[in-house]
Amino acid sequence: MINKPAVVLLSGGQDSTTCLFWALQNFDDEVLALNILYGQRHKIEAEAARKIAYIAGVDLQEIHADQIFKALGNSGLIETGSDISSSHKTDPSLPASFVPGRNIMFLTIAAAWAYSRGINDIVTGVCQTDYSGYPDCRDNTIKSVQVALSLGLAKDIIIHTPLMWMTKSETVLIAKDDLASSCWRALAYSHTCYEGKIPPCGKCPACKLRSKGFDEAGLVDPLLERLS
Repeated sequence: MINKPAVVLLSGGQDSTTCLFWALQNFDDEVLALNILYGQRHKIEAEAARKIAYIAGVDLQEIHADQIFKALGNSGLIETGSDISSSHKTDPSLPASFVPGRNIMFLTIAAAWAYSRGINDIVTGVCQTDYSGYPDCRDNTIKSVQVALSLGLAKDIIIHTPLMWMTKSETVLIAKDDLASSCWRALAYSHTCYEGKIPPCGKCPACKLRSKGFDEAGLVDPLLERLS
């Protein structure tokens, strides 16, 4: 157990939900949840984050940054009507769902918010093993951001990435076998679908990756079980 408080970036998705319960198990002090709303078209994530924070028994703070990201644009997750399964219009090697600078800005906002509360530790659910090709999910990106934030705030900022080297199936098994039973219950309210649909569309890249993880783990997704 780490005898310090921590801030968890909680989007309401599968990975951030798992990370919230990981933090509750690994930090022997107050754990706070932070949801940064960026104008994403699947706004149902915010409702999921509120429910998950309630189940976990943690305080959730919402910060609205949608005007910034809408001004930047350039992502299928923000621009409604675009094909979320296509390639990014600026860089065809990336998926349309890539939001330029999102994780970098999220971590910067989280670090500044944590700073004002005397908190050094931030937990985020980024992953380089089973990810969608987002360059700001890579381990070297996160380590670089950690160095920059520590220098810029003159404080040792520590960014924890417990899922960084896990496959989606390994993440599922961690949630099922190693974390509190309330984690599995919370996952039943998590939201991943890029289209913002309930039940999830099952066709977008996020739905396919989530489904693959549960299938490979040999477990039924608690979200689908709840909705059946």
